Amino acid sequence: MDIHSIRKDYKIGTLDTKDVHPNPITQFQKWFNEALKAEVLEPNAMTLATLDSENRPHARIVLVKDISENGFTFFTNYLSNKGKQIAAQPQAALLFFWPELERQVRIEGVIEKVSKEESSTYFHSRPRGSQVGAHVSPQSQIIPNRDYLETLQAELEKKFEGKEIPLPDYWGGYLLKPQSVEFWQGRPSRLHDRILYSKDKENDWKIERLAP
Repeated sequence: MDIHSIRKDYKIGTLDTKDVHPNPITQFQKWFNEALKAEVLEPNAMTLATLDSENRPHARIVLVKDISENGFTFFTNYLSNKGKQIAAQPQAALLFFWPELERQVRIEGVIEKVSKEESSTYFHSRPRGSQVGAHVSPQSQIIPNRDYLETLQAELEKKFEGKEIPLPDYWGGYLLKPQSVEFWQGRPSRLHDRILYSKDKENDWKIERLAP
């Protein structure tokens, strides 16, 4: 396999400081809506990068479930590896990649739990199978086999039959509050457009162009 020869020249779009919104959340929502219109596969999929207590990095794909002026919200098991890492180091990075539009967005900031009420509202909006699944999976822990999950799933489906499924105490949402946001637009010859938003001393957003 000749990996060296795998390359793509980006030609779809351009990005300049004069073209972006003063607020990065508004700019992100604009790009997100364009990703939806372009029928990007799972446009809400993002890489979440965290650090553990020994400063070792970890990354995985999760789904953003709310985008607001406060930041980016996702939901998970608080006792999972990422939950433990966030508890130890409450800073994280997000990465969205939309290859159909030759774009990516990098977000860095502080992270905190959302309220139990917000977690409960989202939890009960999920498909019933996903609600059961949150009770079934001891996320990130070692289990003996697949049968372990399927047996427990059957038991809990019977237990909760005809009842509201309760929100597990160990499950809920996190909000990442951005401190920097970078928008990347692919360009020919690897001379990509990179526009960075960062907070200044007055906590206002500063917009600058980065070299590719």
